[in-house]
Amino acid sequence: MSRYERWNSLLELLAEHGRLDVEEAAQTLDVSAATIRRDLDELARQQMVTRTRGGAVAHNVSYDLPLRYKTARHAGAKQRIGAAAAALIAPGEVVGLNGGTTTTEVARALAVRPELVERAEGAPGRLLTIVTNALNIANELTVRPQVKIVVTGGVARPQSYELIGPLANAVLDELTLDVTVLGVDAVDVVHGATAHHEGEASVNRLLAERARRVVVVADSSKLGRRVFARICGLDRISTLVTDTEVDEELAAAFTEAGVQVITA
Repeated sequence: MSRYERWNSLLELLAEHGRLDVEEAAQTLDVSAATIRRDLDELARQQMVTRTRGGAVAHNVSYDLPLRYKTARHAGAKQRIGAAAAALIAPGEVVGLNGGTTTTEVARALAVRPELVERAEGAPGRLLTIVTNALNIANELTVRPQVKIVVTGGVARPQSYELIGPLANAVLDELTLDVTVLGVDAVDVVHGATAHHEGEASVNRLLAERARRVVVVADSSKLGRRVFARICGLDRISTLVTDTEVDEELAAAFTEAGVQVITA
């Protein structure tokens, strides 16, 4: 288990229980107590946990892990989901992308789509327009000649590299999108798509409202759950792209609610 994977696990345990004991964590993760102490010291230094005698207690940020720590979680599934979602995009479309590890994989898959790359070599102009509030996605795609990047304004949120706030909303109010691909923290049949942070949810909601169709990308661990802030209901979601570990009954419930479910 890598250091980042251990940190992910420790933060998830803290988010679930609120408090963590070094010896119990060491046993759970099958590593030494000394390793856990070093990990907790580092997380405390980054102000992600509060260190206590013999363990740690949860800091608010542990409920919404920074993007750099989420990358290793379900990595293979997210790459497959990203490729499947990218295949739904047609050349020439205007695509909205919010931030997150799964939408980052969508962006990477779009960047290497063979038909886009081959046509770009001899084609004037751009073959795809991507509107995003995610700084990391804009950074990766700016160098791609076949992609026109439009970045919203706003205040950068360090956990997700997303721009949020009135400036982001003002830009999106002036645009129309063919399709928005949304990464979410949770999605279920009753409450729809939700996010941990209300500022991100507000921008994501507007990205969904400005698009003709909405594709939600989420690995199966996020399905059948809800978190703090609502993005949109299922009536706005055209397609859900997830992994093959999804529960069959849950997938059927989404389908019955009118959402196309694609597993990758």
